[in-house]
Amino acid sequence: ALMVLQFDPPRPSDASSSGQQSYMEPESDWDRDLLLDPAWEKQQRKTFTAWCNSHLRKAGTQIENIEEDFRDGLKLMLLLEVISGERLPKPERGKMRVHKINNVNKALDFIASKGVKLVSIGAEEIVDGNVKMTLGMIWTIILRFAIQDISVEETSAKEGLLLWCQRKTAPYKNVNVQNFHISWKDGLAFNALIHRHRPELIDYDKLRKDDPVTNLNNAFEVAEKYLDIPKMLDAEDIVGTLRPDEKAIMTYVSCFYHAFSGAQKAETAANRICKVLAVNQENEHLMEDYEKLASDLLEWIRRTIPWLENRAPEKTMAEMQQKLEDFRDYRRVHKPPKVQEKCQLEINFNTLQTKLRLSNRPAFMPSEGRMVSDINGAWHTLEGAEKGYEEWLLYEIRRLERLDHLAEKFRQKAAIHESWTDGKEAMLTQKDYETASLSEIKALLKKHEAFESDLAAHQDRVEQIAAIAQELNELDYYDSPSVNARCQKICEQWDSLGSLTQNRRESLERTEKQLESIDELYLEYAKRAAPFNNWMEGAMEDLQDMFIVHNIEEIQGLITAHEQFKATLPEANKEREAIQAIQAEVQKIAQYNGIKLAGTNPYTTITPSSIDSKWDKVQQLVPQRDQALQEELGRQQSNDHLRRQFANQANVVGPWIQNKMEEIGRISIEMNGTLEDQLTHLRQYEQSIIDYKPNIDQLEGNHQLIQEALIFDNKYTAYTMEHLRVGWEQLLTTIARTINEIENQILTRDAKGISQEQLHEYRASFNHFDKVSRALAARYGALMAEEFKACLISLGYDGDAEFARIMGIVDPNNSGAVTFQAFIDFMSRETTDTDTADQVIASFKILAGDKNYITAEELRRELPPDQAEYCISRMAPYAGPDGVPGALDYMSFSTALYGESDL
Repeated sequence: ALMVLQFDPPRPSDASSSGQQSYMEPESDWDRDLLLDPAWEKQQRKTFTAWCNSHLRKAGTQIENIEEDFRDGLKLMLLLEVISGERLPKPERGKMRVHKINNVNKALDFIASKGVKLVSIGAEEIVDGNVKMTLGMIWTIILRFAIQDISVEETSAKEGLLLWCQRKTAPYKNVNVQNFHISWKDGLAFNALIHRHRPELIDYDKLRKDDPVTNLNNAFEVAEKYLDIPKMLDAEDIVGTLRPDEKAIMTYVSCFYHAFSGAQKAETAANRICKVLAVNQENEHLMEDYEKLASDLLEWIRRTIPWLENRAPEKTMAEMQQKLEDFRDYRRVHKPPKVQEKCQLEINFNTLQTKLRLSNRPAFMPSEGRMVSDINGAWHTLEGAEKGYEEWLLYEIRRLERLDHLAEKFRQKAAIHESWTDGKEAMLTQKDYETASLSEIKALLKKHEAFESDLAAHQDRVEQIAAIAQELNELDYYDSPSVNARCQKICEQWDSLGSLTQNRRESLERTEKQLESIDELYLEYAKRAAPFNNWMEGAMEDLQDMFIVHNIEEIQGLITAHEQFKATLPEANKEREAIQAIQAEVQKIAQYNGIKLAGTNPYTTITPSSIDSKWDKVQQLVPQRDQALQEELGRQQSNDHLRRQFANQANVVGPWIQNKMEEIGRISIEMNGTLEDQLTHLRQYEQSIIDYKPNIDQLEGNHQLIQEALIFDNKYTAYTMEHLRVGWEQLLTTIARTINEIENQILTRDAKGISQEQLHEYRASFNHFDKVSRALAARYGALMAEEFKACLISLGYDGDAEFARIMGIVDPNNSGAVTFQAFIDFMSRETTDTDTADQVIASFKILAGDKNYITAEELRRELPPDQAEYCISRMAPYAGPDGVPGALDYMSFSTALYGESDL
């Protein structure tokens, strides 16, 4: 009868039996092979006997004849106990056939309890010494206890063992393992397996493919002597058989697998540790880079703010202009690289945090004072100081311009007044009236009246001089002491003149009764000449007066006033001619009456020639004033052109920046293609923004022309250069952050094994509810609690308890909002596995040979040199009672990799 072996499906109570049917062959095929080639039976007898003895010797016994020594069931039960580590029911010690059958049944029942069905095989065949049935039973035991649990890359049993052999022997020449029969005939595969794990035992390069017996015997002897694997095959049998027995070869090879499995575990553990350490080393490097960049940026801000907060005014316009030029250099040259550094710092921080989350590490906490929020705060303070400094500079320049104008005006009026007062005190203090004739006294009195009129006319100029001096003081003019001294002298002299004038009038009036008449004509001349002369002096003063205007309207107002003044000149000329006619009448009367005049008008010092001279001067100053006003009109028209030029550009650049900001907002929520497609699109979009930079530079150039022209207002646009600069910097920062978000999503996807379709589904769900939220409020990239709950429901999550659990993960600070990064991190943790501290500890434990500590020698033997030294330098000495000198504590080190650490 043919024997068929079947396996039951795995039972919940015996997880180790899973995957049995994936590798089993129908035993009918195996039995037919036996019938076809009796040599295989011989190979199986030797191999199975050696395999059984390799386990029975642990119990102090062995078998000689495989079909005879298992007939009473006693050694069969003992074999099962040794290889399973479990106790079987107590055997029956009787010698009768029924006792033997009962013992064999107990063994078969135990095999059946492990998920194996033995069809067409019973205790009677074993007790009767049926060779084929006995060999079949032993093969079943070998399959179940030596081969079934072998798994390599999610394959199991026979395929797993074959894959393991192929991977281990792949580097060796003349070895090509494709099966468990002819691939092993030349013996090279056996030697390659040993050399791969114990290279010191085999000189592989000396082996020849054409000497299979030597190769096989060499491998069998080395395995028995050094690896404690008994010799289960004969070299001559293998070489002399067309196709060696597959089951015999598989049984023998499985012994190699189990002998080297410890090394395999150590290799796996070392790989895991290397991966964890590499992640930590990279993260530490990123942390150091962040700290240095943050320190440098904060130090630059710290150095720059005091300079921007310095409000020490300069005395001259040239010095303030130099300060303004230094500030423009700061804006054009020094600040833009720092804006880029700040943006790059935020990108590096976000990338580092993403990598830490992906590697299951705690978030990076920069040293005190170097948080992104600290840098943003310092940057905000810097920009506040910058804005205040620019406003102060412009105010100071306008103040100095006003001061220069006022100071020059003060000097002109003071010089005119001082010229007028020169000799007046001497004139007022002379005693000429004491010896003068009556006519002379009357002349002196009239002259004094004219002087008082002239004095009153100069009152306004004195008040103007005092007012200008007061304004210079209020505007903190640097030369105020000399101005005040000069003004004080003028005022004191003015008071003295007033007092002297009053005294002289009183003196003249005391003698007026002794005087009779005075030449009315001279008097009329004097009375009319004095105000006209004063008008001409005022006109000359006004025509030479300096002016400062800031727009076309102001200069046009001055031009209009000047035109109005010119319109009064014909009437003034008539007055001049009338005054000159009076003097001509005096000459006419004197000549007619033969009167010899003294040569001068006794009532005034204003002569006809002086009136004509001043009138000519006024006539000369009028066209000069015309020219000055027209030049200023041209300058204001040029300024207005600069305003329009800047406004035309600003009114294009401003909406362009706003439009780009809105487009970036739309791009960040739309999903077109893969993340790589989106990243490529965003980088192209970023380049298009960078290509727009010449427009900003051109606008900066026009803005500089406006500032150099001292233009402080622009009615043609609502945009200022400051607003456009901030908008441009925000645009560059926003596109850079959007690109970084996509890069972090790629990192998350690749590290967590999330498919493009899953990420697309997550983004689509998130964006759908984010659009809903933006319809209610100006908010981007985050969902409120209720919206997030609806998003989870759309992905298949349900229940208030489940929602509360998830909110605790994605919003640990109870802010009430969930970002897309937190959402995608949660979804990736729900669907993928990550390494943990316990896994790393277990890996180190394998390398340490199950000890609670590890030595430096073991680390150097199992890990690459750089990572071994990395561990040695950071592991604390082991403090346990069972340690040895130089032992290291790998448990606390592994825990530190995933928690708070000084690494």
